Amino acid sequence: MSVVSVGDRYDVTIGRDLLDQVADVLPEQAEQVLVVHSEALPGPARRVAAAITGSGRVAHLAAVPDAEAAKTATVLSDLWGQLGRHGFTRTDAIVAVGGGTVTDLGGFLAASWLRGVPVVQVPTTLLAMVDAAVGGKTGINTLEGKNLVGAFHEPTAVIVDLDLLASLPQVDFVAGLAEVIKAGFIVDTRILDLVESDPEGATRWDGPHTEELIERAIIVKAEVVAADLKESFLREILNYGHTFGHAIEQVEHYRRRHGEAVAIGMVYAAELARCAGHLSEDAVSRHRAVLASVGLPTAYESAGEGSWEALLTAMRRDKKSRGAQLRFVVLADIARPVRLEGPSGDCLRAAFAAIQS
Repeated sequence: MSVVSVGDRYDVTIGRDLLDQVADVLPEQAEQVLVVHSEALPGPARRVAAAITGSGRVAHLAAVPDAEAAKTATVLSDLWGQLGRHGFTRTDAIVAVGGGTVTDLGGFLAASWLRGVPVVQVPTTLLAMVDAAVGGKTGINTLEGKNLVGAFHEPTAVIVDLDLLASLPQVDFVAGLAEVIKAGFIVDTRILDLVESDPEGATRWDGPHTEELIERAIIVKAEVVAADLKESFLREILNYGHTFGHAIEQVEHYRRRHGEAVAIGMVYAAELARCAGHLSEDAVSRHRAVLASVGLPTAYESAGEGSWEALLTAMRRDKKSRGAQLRFVVLADIARPVRLEGPSGDCLRAAFAAIQS
């Protein structure tokens, strides 16, 4: 077991067979706990609830839809209703058990109820473990875009139980690797070295380097958010690949996995940086090689609603945009992220052309 501290604010505990420890990290004054979980994960949620009950508290289970269908105002309103009916006070708590959509939703539920109650995050997917559950970003989606409604609300603790990855579908595990590899491109090149040394092993939940890859990615996230909670600039580097990736998700109505969209988004960002004179061709090629080696997509085939115009419109709604000016996180070199403000229309289109399959 290892512990990664997010500044002096909370810890991320990484290990195996940790679900019973959720009760130990809840605030002592919490008398009631709402365990929000994906409909697909009743088993882990029930185990967490049993541990909470065993600690002398009252646990309520609240199932929510799978994937992005959970992150809606309708689902959030239903959860508010449950908290109200149970009489939750500011000293009670939320526990979110699930993938990134559940941790985002559970965190926003906690942030918005009585202007903030404690939340413990229990991520069950690789994507949630290395990204969504750590850092305090919470939110829901709207028809106009992803995560446009939300709040910064840090968890009391994060419990990363690696045993939960054993039942994760392989395609979802691979999709989660996009966020791990992203951490390698923006900060920790050792991650890239480990993936390149054994791509097949990197795609297994019990691979020889999996635990180290996860811990390194969490350390990157923890160090960045500890220094910049509310995204004044440094935290923006964690959005590498996300501007174009989120646009893909929006125009495709979230039918594509987040990690797959981010993988394509990183290649787009690399091509954009190359066009703008920031990044070498070799570094762009390394993006494609590393991502493809684990089975992640590196090209985008647009058709119909996935047209360039729709993607460009979606990117203009990105949280990093300022007025009509697009802003991207790009690389000046591997592990040297910089901000690219107002790239030319020619480069935007050239980068899109370069990722066409």
